[in-house]
Amino acid sequence: MSEEKLMSKKKPAYPVTEQLHAYLKEYNRDIKIPIFYEDLLRFSGSVVVYDKNDEDTLWIRVFYNEFDREEIDLSLKRVYSILHSDGSDRILQFLNVDAIDYCTFGNSKPFRVKIRNVLNDNYTYFYVKKADASRVYGLELEHMLSPYNLNFLVYKDTLIEEHIAGIPGDVFIKDFLPNCTEMEKAQIAKEFVKFNERCMIRLLGDMRSYNYVIVSTHDFDHVVYRIRAIDFDQQSFEGKFKVYRPQFFKENNVMVNMVRDKLQRSSVDQYKVEERSIVAKRLISYNERMEELLACAKNDTISVPENVERLKMEILHFVQDVEFKKATNMGQILEAALDFVKRNYEDINTRGLFRRKT
Repeated sequence: MSEEKLMSKKKPAYPVTEQLHAYLKEYNRDIKIPIFYEDLLRFSGSVVVYDKNDEDTLWIRVFYNEFDREEIDLSLKRVYSILHSDGSDRILQFLNVDAIDYCTFGNSKPFRVKIRNVLNDNYTYFYVKKADASRVYGLELEHMLSPYNLNFLVYKDTLIEEHIAGIPGDVFIKDFLPNCTEMEKAQIAKEFVKFNERCMIRLLGDMRSYNYVIVSTHDFDHVVYRIRAIDFDQQSFEGKFKVYRPQFFKENNVMVNMVRDKLQRSSVDQYKVEERSIVAKRLISYNERMEELLACAKNDTISVPENVERLKMEILHFVQDVEFKKATNMGQILEAALDFVKRNYEDINTRGLFRRKT
């Protein structure tokens, strides 16, 4: 299936509702910040940002007039303090805004801010984006259901996201994977199976290779690889079930082939069961908070009716659970999927999740 047929041409941005803002405020995600996305659009000039191979990165480095730059720099340093520290001005004297980059590629058109500690030259990034309800739901679900905690802020129509470190999947597949040992390739194949399962369960779409990163951690006698999503724009929007399964994107063909070559079918099934069980445990752990988030989603509009109708019927075909047929919006489909995981947790080893009919 071609990419054009698999994905919609463009997903609309959905506003953050008052109910979702109230949820974010309860969990310290909705905090007043001194700058908005629109403020950063006032740049007066830009230059293209190239990588080390002199290829266009699709980012441009933006510049502001002297008066605006002074105000913007101070506000961005305060945002860093709110995001990573106690929000006070004590650390501002030790911070410098080294660069502000703008990406014209994709739906969110984010700004990437590079903040450096002038005392030791350590630096980090964060992103300033237009707040989109789909992305907020995606970030919250990732925080609760994946192995990784996420740090982000929403204020009115502006979203601040911390940087997720790692090697972009497309770069890793091209430049690093060929040099991995056979044992490392088998371990990466295992992680792709679990990543594929997790995205499918929580309905995170469009995980093409450039929308996730590979994170390597050195253990005492080997390197451990993990796969992390970095783009949450396509949370519960598309109507095609395949969009929520990374294995069906051509950009991931190398990963899919590696799974086929390195893992036996029984091992693939085992890793799927492991991931479903872990997600079920996280659902139980975050039960009250998840119920509040799903209440927001069920009262929200984050997709179009034809996508809702198609997705619920495609999942129904896989799991034969009538609860999906009852769903009238994406929030209800998501709730049905997560409830299915919890209900089947005790006998999940024998029943399977989202299993294709034989």
